[in-house]
Amino acid sequence: MRGPAWLRASLPAFLGLLLAVGCSSSGALRTVLEESLRLRIDAAGLDPREVELPFRLTPEMREWVRNTVKLGGSAEERLQRLLRHLLLRDGQTLVYQSGHTGTAQEVWETRRANCLAFTHLYVGMARELELPVYYLRVTDLQSYERDGDLVIASEHITAAYGPASQRRVLDFSDRPVTSYHAVQPISDLTAVALYYSNRGAELIRDGHSAEALRALEIAVALDPELPDGWVNYGVALRRKGRSAEAERAYRRALELDPRQSAAYQNLAALLRLQGREREAQDLLALTVRGSSRNPFSYLALGDLSLREGRLEEAERFYRRALRLEPELAEPHAALGLWALAAGREREARSWLRKAEKLDPESPRVDELARRIRSLQPG
Repeated sequence: MRGPAWLRASLPAFLGLLLAVGCSSSGALRTVLEESLRLRIDAAGLDPREVELPFRLTPEMREWVRNTVKLGGSAEERLQRLLRHLLLRDGQTLVYQSGHTGTAQEVWETRRANCLAFTHLYVGMARELELPVYYLRVTDLQSYERDGDLVIASEHITAAYGPASQRRVLDFSDRPVTSYHAVQPISDLTAVALYYSNRGAELIRDGHSAEALRALEIAVALDPELPDGWVNYGVALRRKGRSAEAERAYRRALELDPRQSAAYQNLAALLRLQGREREAQDLLALTVRGSSRNPFSYLALGDLSLREGRLEEAERFYRRALRLEPELAEPHAALGLWALAAGREREARSWLRKAEKLDPESPRVDELARRIRSLQPG
């Protein structure tokens, strides 16, 4: 493995760098990638002509990158040249500006960008240079913005090149230089969904509720597994007075990622407005112990759903816990208790047998056994 290689470009109000951290990308051409993306957008039930691809370049931009950065040299040399020329184009500095997620074309015209907007520009330009750059989600960095009693969520996204052992990561941020510990490559489809999620959040903040709602409908249609999209969609729905749908959106976000503190807070605020204070308090108590890889977070959420009579939701949470830790007795016992609540005594007994083999001393297993015994005739 090669040692870390850094490229720094320190300019006022932002940081641009390439760094080595510990995904592979495919060497597809830009046109092939865009056609594949159009097919996936169509499969999501949306008209590809009505979905903006934020990394798309104009003919002028394509000509500039080919003439200025050029195709020659190694991949790393082209990555470095591209970064340098984008940060200081024609003697004018590119400025970091939070609060607006622009497209590559908007960044080009305004010379202002946040992290996701600059990533769209860099991805589009790099692919024009035949460099298969891909998007990378930094899961240990997440941003939240409060608007009244609502919380809007956004994630930190960067561009990357190369396999895991020699990955080069572009970062454009107002945060201090740091090494990332939790990164995840994402598809172009998810990157477009994140663009719409961010834009929706910004439109909410600016008071454009109808436009925000449409942007967020697109976000969750493109990527139904995007927690931030569901959080922001819930905020937009509540702004339009659609409380029941907002609640479902927040719960969907929690189902996808129990660490979503914005979803907890927004859902708790909604429940309080509806007079469901106890449930709101229970939700807020869970915010301190959420982890998407922690089965006990899903068990706690399942318990809350079961207590409130939402059996389908409880089963989904319990089964997620089981998938994470199939050798743990608690998810088996939890599903047994769920089966009893659903009137499925035979299924509950089956879950009890599995749970007792794993840990007969577990309190949850003991509770399931006691409830099943109470069903037997005296």
